[in-house]
Order: sequence, then structure tokens, then C-alpha cells
Amino acid sequence: MIHKKHTILIAGASGVVGAAAVEHFASLPDWEVLALSRRPSPLPEGVRHVAIDLTDPAACVSAAQSLTHVTHVMFAALYELPELVAGWRDPKQMAVNEAMLRNLLDALQPAAKGLRHITLMQGTKAYGGHIEPAPVPAKERSPRHRHDNFYWLQEDLLRERQPHAGWTFTVLRPQLIFGYAIGSPMNIVAAIGAYTAVQRELGRSCTFPGGGRYINAASDSRLIARAAEFAGTHEISANETYNVVNGDALVWQDIWGSIAQRFGMETSAAESLELTKAMPAYETTWARIVSKYGLRSLSLEKMIGSSWQFTDRALAHGLANPADSVLSPIKLRQHGFPGCEDTEDSLHYWLERMQAERLLPR
Repeated sequence: MIHKKHTILIAGASGVVGAAAVEHFASLPDWEVLALSRRPSPLPEGVRHVAIDLTDPAACVSAAQSLTHVTHVMFAALYELPELVAGWRDPKQMAVNEAMLRNLLDALQPAAKGLRHITLMQGTKAYGGHIEPAPVPAKERSPRHRHDNFYWLQEDLLRERQPHAGWTFTVLRPQLIFGYAIGSPMNIVAAIGAYTAVQRELGRSCTFPGGGRYINAASDSRLIARAAEFAGTHEISANETYNVVNGDALVWQDIWGSIAQRFGMETSAAESLELTKAMPAYETTWARIVSKYGLRSLSLEKMIGSSWQFTDRALAHGLANPADSVLSPIKLRQHGFPGCEDTEDSLHYWLERMQAERLLPR
């Protein structure tokens, strides 16, 4: 058996961020990868699935007996309520997310004596953009935005324990994440692809369903994975916070035409449509698409979940003049991470990936 230099436990391995991280670390010769999730999902060769319900402290303690060799943790596990956006400010959502990290730490710290680094995921809500317009660009050195958020509960837990531990941590803050995972609550790629496919099946043009123009940005989940590797292997990243964004800008209306072209469609004037309310009515149409193109037998509800809500928000549905949302990528670059992605190319990579996986039609 080949001895690996590092062993990473990726919590939330079936999500958009976690799935890309599993693939990335599994491709590296010096890393053993443990994929933690409640339910199994397809994994690269050599990756071991670890089934744990992180809300169950006893289950975490029991599982930790087989995790004594873990050197790195990437914590991408996430609990969301069915009402996604409203849930961001719900005390229950915050408490559950804090408990999941606490349960894992309580179990892993005594067992994994060689633990060296923890990567913790946050996002743009750290800058309060879901409450009021955030500074442009939002920078990591800004004072903590004064609002209740599970980000702070988790981060404060790590900051409390780190001085007495042998590990360091890094907080990563991506923006609009491109990747794919079935049933993820925030998979905009799947939602856009499914919406476009339904419009085509109904003989309609590829109409932009959102609100007004605004400057935004995105984060490819592959880039996040590479940033996590950087953070876990460079001393300069110890106890630091980094924005992780592709490095360019995104205005949805300016790339919508390329989405239409991918599906062989024409565009037309924007027409506001609240996807959260409209799209569940097209289950029959989607079933016809699945049969017609030989797709995997998944309903819209199963594949998209609450991502309709997230997509409405990202496309600024109902807002004529949405506030710009831009994170500065400079700090991470200054610390030595060179990664970047073209956002339009990134979107098409993941649409193509979903088509190749028979989740979306060509």
C-alpha cells in the first residue's frame, strides 16, 4: 500500500464545493481523500466514503476512530432550510451549522493527533450583501459586518480552539459558485440549464428571466478546490481569510446569448419570470425531455431543489437596479496563489459536464 503524505477529510463531499474538491485532491499523488457525507455518491477511484450525520455527536465520535490519520479537513458541509433566502437569517439554520462543525471537531481533535489544517467555507454573506449593498470591492480586511450569521459562529469556534491546538485554519469566501451536484440548494448552473431546456422544449426563445443589469462575479468550484490545496500547504495562509473568485466580472445579460447558442436557441427581449414559482409546474415537460434525450431519471425537484430560489436572487429577479456585488481577489494573489478562471468558459464547462453526465440535454 502506497503511503500518502496528506489525508484530507472533505465534509459535504456531495455538494457543489465538496464534489469538486474530492475530484481535485483525488488527482494529486500525495493525497488520500476521505469523502464525508450522509449518503454515498459516485466517487473517483481510490476515494473512501465516510458516512456521518454531522448533527449526531455520537455518530461523529464513533466514526472518528477510523479517522486518526487525517491531516487536513475541508469543511464544506451546509444545512439549509427549505425557504432558502429567509433561512439565511433563521436561528435554527445558524445553530445547526454551528453544531455540525462543533460535533466534528469534538470527535476529530482527540483522535487525529496529526491534524494540521482546517479549511472553512464562507461566502459573500460575510459582507452583508443579503441585507444591504456591500462595499465594492468587498475586502477581507473590512470589519465584520454586524449581523447574525452561522459564518461567525463557526469561525469563532475555530478561533477559540486554534491557539491551543496543533492546527491552523483558513477561511475561503467564494462568490457565485459554478459546479454541479444533484439537489444542491445553490446550483445555479443546473437551474439555468434546466430552465433553458424547458423553454426550448416548449418552442420558446431563451429569454432572460431576471432583473436589471449589475456587476457580479463567480467562483468556479475547481478554483475553490485549488485554493483549498494552497491554503492547506502554505504557512502564509495560517488563520487567514481569502476571497476566492474567478478574477473577472459577470453581467448575466452579456453572456446570456452564449447560453442560448449552446442549446441552439435564439434570444429575445428580457421577460421577468420568478423561477421559484414558475418552474415546478413543468415537471411533465421535464419528464418528456428526460425520455426524449435519454437523461438520467430525475425530476426537476430532485435535481434542482431550492436552487430556483437561489437563481432568482442571483439573476436579480424583481429588481430594476440591483446593487453591484464584487469581491476583491487581490489578497489571495498577493499571498502567492495564481489561480483564475474565465467566468463564461467556466459556466460552459459545467453545462457541458452536466450534458455529458446526462443531467441536461444537448
